[in-house]
Amino acid sequence: VLCSIASRFQYRAKRRGSRNFHHYLCRQLKGGGMEIFMIDFENGSVFKLRRVKGFPSEKFIGPLLVPGEQFIGEYQTVRDYVVFTDKRILSVNVQGITGKKKDCTILPYSRIQAFSIETSGVIDMDSELDLYFSGLGHVHFEFTGGSDILQIGQMISRNIL
Repeated sequence: VLCSIASRFQYRAKRRGSRNFHHYLCRQLKGGGMEIFMIDFENGSVFKLRRVKGFPSEKFIGPLLVPGEQFIGEYQTVRDYVVFTDKRILSVNVQGITGKKKDCTILPYSRIQAFSIETSGVIDMDSELDLYFSGLGHVHFEFTGGSDILQIGQMISRNIL
């Protein structure tokens, strides 16, 4: 199942004309596994997620929320963004010149098997979140320094334990 999901992601990225698999990056691991990154934030600090105030994407994300679902926080790069709620993560890839076309990937906390957080340090000011989903694989997010990665980790723990 994992290989067919990864193949579909690669095909969709190629079909859209993306040369570098910006939104769906799949990598074959030693031992036959597949690692899937939902958004490629490994290209310098401009592509790392930074916390934004308020809920600027409410117009697009709001209708996707179920009754009782609470907004926790939003993190953005230049165009793409990730929204954390109390039930799931919504990863949005803004496409096209105008940015009107958006691709939203929904990652429910109930499918997380394990996760890892890396806090920022003195020299390395970035923090990281690695999520391991059943049936999907590995999802990696990088945040700028000063992000509340421990709060995100605590929220994920509350939802998966």
